[in-house]
Amino acid sequence: MPAQDEAFGPVWLQARLQELAGPLKALKFCLAYSGGMDSCALLHALAEVRRRAAIRIRAVHVNHQLQPQAADWARAARSMACSIDVPCRVLTVRVARVPGGSLEAAARDARYQALRAELKPGELLLTAHHQDDQFETVLLALMRGSGVRGLRAMEASTPFGQTKLLRPLLDIPREQLQTYLEQHAVAWSEDPSNEDRRFDRNYLRHVVIPALRARWPAAAASAGRSAAHLAEADTMLEQMAQQSLRSARDGRALRISALRSLPDAARRNVLRRWLAGHGLPMPDQARLRELAGPLLAARPDAAPWVRWPGAEVRRNGDRLVAIASATAAVSDSGSDTDTLRSHSWDWRSQPWLSLPPDSIGIVPDRHGDLLLSALPAQLTVCFRQGGERLHAHHGSAALKDLLQQADVPPWQRSRVPLLTHAGRIIAVGDLWIDPVYRVRQPGSARAAGTAAPAATAVADRGRLRWRRGD
Repeated sequence: MPAQDEAFGPVWLQARLQELAGPLKALKFCLAYSGGMDSCALLHALAEVRRRAAIRIRAVHVNHQLQPQAADWARAARSMACSIDVPCRVLTVRVARVPGGSLEAAARDARYQALRAELKPGELLLTAHHQDDQFETVLLALMRGSGVRGLRAMEASTPFGQTKLLRPLLDIPREQLQTYLEQHAVAWSEDPSNEDRRFDRNYLRHVVIPALRARWPAAAASAGRSAAHLAEADTMLEQMAQQSLRSARDGRALRISALRSLPDAARRNVLRRWLAGHGLPMPDQARLRELAGPLLAARPDAAPWVRWPGAEVRRNGDRLVAIASATAAVSDSGSDTDTLRSHSWDWRSQPWLSLPPDSIGIVPDRHGDLLLSALPAQLTVCFRQGGERLHAHHGSAALKDLLQQADVPPWQRSRVPLLTHAGRIIAVGDLWIDPVYRVRQPGSARAAGTAAPAATAVADRGRLRWRRGD
């Protein structure tokens, strides 16, 4: 890293970028450019690095349309970039406001989504987050009660889609950036919302941090060091969790017997990383402790669950299964009277039947197992109520036993569609087909009453398929 006492400028920036990205020649950088003080300083110094190191740079300004002056700021940003011969593209986004949610977070999500889509192959994304931003991020994480992962705050280099996001200024205080711009007579735009102390970050910036610095002048640098230490600790926790996950994984599920062998803290660490790997929101501390304790200690034949906004985890025998909110059961039993009502289906005129959130359909398929010529034109699709039985060559079998043998979790069994006619089950999802309606292979015995020949034409065959509903 460049010397700590070296002031921000092109020489410092070139050394820092080399540390983060390796040899700079011919590298392509895209700067997320707000037109504010921080990004103006970075863009100006970056233009000088371009001359020295033969890099390629451009700027992208995201107009969030949240302020009356937004269009003026976009024009000013483009003008400043053009004055130093840097291409600048303006992206206009619409920020989706979530009731009760943070406008800052919504704007950030919209901005990064736009930047991710805008990046060209091989480009590295740069942002102008600096030491003071890092200090604010650490304090916000503390106020939220974040764990090690949250308190590690921002990192200088992180994966971003197919490329990387680099934050080269995390060790540079805001004052140095302002001094640099004043020395080079570079103007920048000021967002008046940055003075609004109703926003948490602004309150910290204008009220809390000045008081902390009055007592501890090096508070921002100290917080940055703490964040770096926590990043190292989090990396070690990640490695430990991955070792445990390798022995505990059962497909997308986790084996409870493997989790029980771990100490409590290690269990919670593994569960956090497992849920994060599924892209699920983290549970609060109380629910996490419930996952790592009572849920694992329940009887093997029980089917307990823990739910929080956006996700739930259910136990099925020796397995834990994580479910996103979009596919989670809508009630404790997993049934929904609107979604799981019976449907009459003329499959010949309507090849696919929509069953949100899933669909099934019959299609001609040379490898299919369903005998289309034996199917009545009008079918009924319904769902398990209890007590259903399946017809077989010799007697009958309980639908419940089939679902258990197929390892369908208890909370999903009432959501498996049953294809029926006149009360007789023809097929159970894609798990089972009545022998009368199954294509017979050459030389195989035919079921009584079946009109199917030993060999069936390809056009007469079909497959019961599942697909996600729209």
